[in-house]
Amino acid sequence: MAKIAILVEQEYQDLEVWYPFLRLREAGHEVVIVGTEKKEYIGKYGYPIKADIACRDITVSEYDGVIIPGGWAPDFMRRTPAAAEFVAVMLDRNKMVASICHGGWILVSSKRITGRTVTSFMAVRDDLEAAGAQWVDEACVIDNNLITARTPDDLPVFIKAILAAL
Repeated sequence: MAKIAILVEQEYQDLEVWYPFLRLREAGHEVVIVGTEKKEYIGKYGYPIKADIACRDITVSEYDGVIIPGGWAPDFMRRTPAAAEFVAVMLDRNKMVASICHGGWILVSSKRITGRTVTSFMAVRDDLEAAGAQWVDEACVIDNNLITARTPDDLPVFIKAILAAL
């Protein structure tokens, strides 16, 4: 089975963390919660989650994929260079990178999305396009090892794509 990182920071979108976390565990995958620090974070709707590891302490070769949830967490997370570097290396090594909603901000900070086709929450569209990506309004977009989705409403198709990629 695969080892998957889920990135978290303050004000993460609760469903976009917990739904993938539980579904991937249910499917037998190892899921590691990765924060900018190894501490507890509170989601937008009040659900706490504790990071297993800080992004600066990750050994990329140990992971098969990473999920970047939305909420306001990506804006806080990309202020820690190790988070964007982790995603950049995962993309470079052709490992699965899955981003939903505002997670596109980490993709922008990775500087690896030029020429990629993506989707996101509509407010992130301009940022993704300015970074060189082609943005489309679809529930889930798969561009090689990059899987993107728009909002929590798209979680079922997003998770199906992630599980198929693994």
